[in-house]
Amino acid sequence: MSERPAIVTEGLKKAFGRVRAVDGVDLSVAPGSVFGLLGPNGAGTTTTVRILTTLLRPDGGRAEVMGHDVVRDADRLRASIGLAGQYAAVDETLTGRENLDLVGRLYHLDRAEARRRAEEVLERFGLAQAADRIVKTYSGGMRRRLDLGASLVGRPDVLFLDEPTTGLDPRSRLGLWELIRELVRGGTTLLLSTQYLDEADVLCDRIAVIDVGKIIAEGTADQLKGRVGGEVLEFRVPDRDRFADACAVAVALELGAPNMDKETGKVSVPVGERGSTAIIRAVRELDSAGIHVEDLALRRPTLDDVFLALTGHEAEVALEEAVANGKRGRRGRRER
Repeated sequence: MSERPAIVTEGLKKAFGRVRAVDGVDLSVAPGSVFGLLGPNGAGTTTTVRILTTLLRPDGGRAEVMGHDVVRDADRLRASIGLAGQYAAVDETLTGRENLDLVGRLYHLDRAEARRRAEEVLERFGLAQAADRIVKTYSGGMRRRLDLGASLVGRPDVLFLDEPTTGLDPRSRLGLWELIRELVRGGTTLLLSTQYLDEADVLCDRIAVIDVGKIIAEGTADQLKGRVGGEVLEFRVPDRDRFADACAVAVALELGAPNMDKETGKVSVPVGERGSTAIIRAVRELDSAGIHVEDLALRRPTLDDVFLALTGHEAEVALEEAVANGKRGRRGRRER
């Protein structure tokens, strides 16, 4: 395996008005690996993918994929990459087979080879029976599978998957995971953008966490979950009048900084490796205080837990802050 990175970026930047969607991103992705970009909507993951696939020009920094500069060598680069975006980009007026044939011809395959690869993809994604139906009759999940299949027709060296399991049922999601493993065994490099920590945990060799255009952490899934501190104790307080009392109990447990959401009544506390002990202590203290709680359980860390541990705020706050900052910047400029 070559030691030269399949994907490399240095100081990559892209802004939309005053909002810095990508703000100095440095990446290095080993060939034949799965690299995850973990972040919520608005964090900069999709913009990064669009730059790496030549759909957007960066404002600053540089990026190479398979040794090709994404700006200077864009035409040559497109022949060796595949992309499946967040939403199915298929022609609803064509059949599934015709969509795949079209993609094959765009890769300059001869008619016979384009048809052969289309048949292979249809079979692999369970669409053979619907191959000759017009795509507008497909369900959302079927369209998503067809879109993913289209990204593989050219047998790319590097495949970019931007939230690929959006719209897939659990069975199709597991099938896609197995397909990704198969592609990697065959030497394909994958860059996976996702909001799901469990997906990154299952698939990725390394993960970069992005918050408002910046990489705030990088490592394996276990290393990132270690930043949260292991398992999370969560419970819900149905009586909002007792919510503050329940939060006080959570703080008094001295296990970790609790995340408290009064709107839903949920309280989440990082407990490290002290799961069973933490539950016993929490039940005892809450009962002593006369606080009724529901849905008390231990769970694995989520994306919000990781973001809370790394940034002090939940994942979805990232986009809200970026937009608010952009609006404040524009107002300030007009006032000056």
